[in-house]
Amino acid sequence: MNKKITNRALKPPMGWNSWDCFGTNVTEQEVKNNADFIAKNLKQYGWEYVVVDLGWYGPEIDNHNYKTENISQLIDEYGRLIPDPIRFPSSVNGAGFKPLADYIHNLGLKLGIHIMRGIPVQAVQQKTKVKGTNLTADQISYNRERCPWFNSLRTLDFSKQETQAYYDSIFELYASWGVDYIKADDINAWSEVHRSSGSPTGEGSPYRIDDVEAMAKAIDKSGRDIVFSISPGGPETTIINHLRNHTNLWRISADFWDEWGSLKMQMNRCATWAPFVTEGHWPDADMLPLGDLPRGESGGINRVSNFTNDEQITVMTLWSMFRSPLMFGGNLPNTNEFTIGLISNEEVLEVNQNSWNNQLLKGNDDEKIWIAENEKGIYFALFNISDKEKEITMDFSDVNCNDEVAIRDLWKKENLGNYTKSFSVNVAPHGAKMYLISK
Repeated sequence: MNKKITNRALKPPMGWNSWDCFGTNVTEQEVKNNADFIAKNLKQYGWEYVVVDLGWYGPEIDNHNYKTENISQLIDEYGRLIPDPIRFPSSVNGAGFKPLADYIHNLGLKLGIHIMRGIPVQAVQQKTKVKGTNLTADQISYNRERCPWFNSLRTLDFSKQETQAYYDSIFELYASWGVDYIKADDINAWSEVHRSSGSPTGEGSPYRIDDVEAMAKAIDKSGRDIVFSISPGGPETTIINHLRNHTNLWRISADFWDEWGSLKMQMNRCATWAPFVTEGHWPDADMLPLGDLPRGESGGINRVSNFTNDEQITVMTLWSMFRSPLMFGGNLPNTNEFTIGLISNEEVLEVNQNSWNNQLLKGNDDEKIWIAENEKGIYFALFNISDKEKEITMDFSDVNCNDEVAIRDLWKKENLGNYTKSFSVNVAPHGAKMYLISK
């Protein structure tokens, strides 16, 4: 196992990502506004990453045209993508994301960026030099196996040993900017059956072994501790050792959006992947599409999350019991107090950050019970999957608790008293509750 990879992201990363709320054309000021909010209101709870998603290098890219073939992208002399100075004014004169990284670091936070597999078509067309080699971009790439949803990069040809140098050069650049987190896209396996929503199109993409290994190697060469996240998802559990040897986070589904049907599907995926959670390597249930979503790709503009309050509690309970990375997708400054309260509940977040033996204990189409533990005791979460209020019972014998135990409600932060044999409670439709059995 790559020890450098393992030593990063020792707990599930927590942060904010621009995709759900701003799509492909987030601005520098919007990034800073969310960073400022985290620093003031959420940093003390462990939220620290600020991630700029797809399209930061495209002056003409928007949520309607980003799938267009060969869309305009800005590159440097070595064919490496650089920020659009219109949307990111501090990047002018070759500064890249260094000024934005400095701003975020000064807040005590960390910067992440989204990248795509491959090399920009502009680099291929212009035959830009591959830094550190005598070859040009067109000589290390080919026009096949394009990304199904972002058609402006070309596939790298790893039969040539010089191809590694291209990834080395871009991660060298990112390290010089001060980037702390990379979300690499079109690199993790997915197929239409893994989509959380939308009509079938037959699109899909395999797990890109060469790209994964080359990026991991380039990160190590960069000299900077950069957390490595891959998407979309989801891969088969049979490649768990490759995932652990080369990545810190891997998506287990295509984009997750604020739809109850999608959430039910994610419950099953989380149950499948829970046994494979380990320190430094996190199956990723995707971003949290909560709060204010002014112009994201899905569901229209100027909207808020479709999830009800009870469904939002279910999302946060599942992500915490599963120990998924937590990347908030809404525009934080305009998100309501209820949702901010959910992501600043330190007792719930502790389960996400500091627990073990996380697993689905039992379940059916109407209810599910998850358990986990840490030094404080045993956690259990009750999920009502049905459309009606339902009484759900936790039998203490299932977790080898045969004596009287004390129960604490984590969402309410209330001690409920002592119970023997079992605990029963009514759970709202699509809702969840979360408790601690104290040691």
